Amino acid sequence: MSRFVLGRSKVAVTSGAVAAALLLAACGSDDSGSDQGGGDDTAGESTTITVEATNGSVEVPVEPQRVVALDNTSMQTLKAFGVEPVAVPKPLIANIPEVQDWHGDDSILDAGLHHEPQLEAVSEAEPDLIIGGYRFSQYTDDLEKIATTIEITPGQESPGEWVEGLKNQTEILGEIFNKQDEAAAIIEEFDAAVAAATEATSGETVFLGAAGGGSVDNGAGRIGRIIAPLDLSDVFADEDLDSGAHHNDSGLAPETVAQYNPDWMIAFDFDAATGTEGASPAREIIDSQEAWADTTFVQEDQIIILPTPFYVTEGIHAYTEVYRQIADAFTGAA
Repeated sequence: MSRFVLGRSKVAVTSGAVAAALLLAACGSDDSGSDQGGGDDTAGESTTITVEATNGSVEVPVEPQRVVALDNTSMQTLKAFGVEPVAVPKPLIANIPEVQDWHGDDSILDAGLHHEPQLEAVSEAEPDLIIGGYRFSQYTDDLEKIATTIEITPGQESPGEWVEGLKNQTEILGEIFNKQDEAAAIIEEFDAAVAAATEATSGETVFLGAAGGGSVDNGAGRIGRIIAPLDLSDVFADEDLDSGAHHNDSGLAPETVAQYNPDWMIAFDFDAATGTEGASPAREIIDSQEAWADTTFVQEDQIIILPTPFYVTEGIHAYTEVYRQIADAFTGAA
């Protein structure tokens, strides 16, 4: 029995699937012609796996044909697996390059944003699997009334849980879509990127910023997960700052950041990721902060701006890219 853990979630191949596999093996050992037909019948049977997800124990069909993808952390993996969904939250994926064809495909229905979900469109899509959770987690009960729904978003109880959960989520999706080899390759690249970034860092302090609306606030609530496996220290880790400051002004003053004088800044551009028209780019906002002129991260140009789509992707592919970016930046500064 295969078993993968995802925070509080896990996936196990059902006993029915195991029995089917054993029956196939038995048929294969018999050289009678009629048994070949029996083998074909068995192969045609629906195989399921049971996912012990955040929303409970859910029996899921293997290789589902009509998938509604709502969890943005899984979308790049689904794309890599060749999955073509029947509905997605199109406003959310508008700035994700890898899935732009989904955004422009009229045959793929728009599930709306998590602020105003279009549950009617989800129902109209007639899915046999809904990958929910994360931004859409509050609608799980409603989604379960439409079709089989799983929440396999990485755990958020601690930063480290998220990073580990990315791998487990990928393994689960690999099992569901019969793409175990592809999942293993994705995880291998992720592990290599984490290892490279870990080796490149050596106890440096960092300010995790959220740039948007003309200012830079505390972004640790969104990107603090990145540094969990690395040898980096968030300068505001022990301070009582609003972890959702990319939505709500925490009141963090530029002078306070300067006082802590972090070695590095890692920031994401909220306005660019959400397509805010007329907004100033993150680097322009950072460079305009006079209070930071004498800080180490400005003087040494030790500033990393995360890829624009990161805020709306946040999956294993996005994290792999970021760890490579960090490894390159820190190695170059050494």
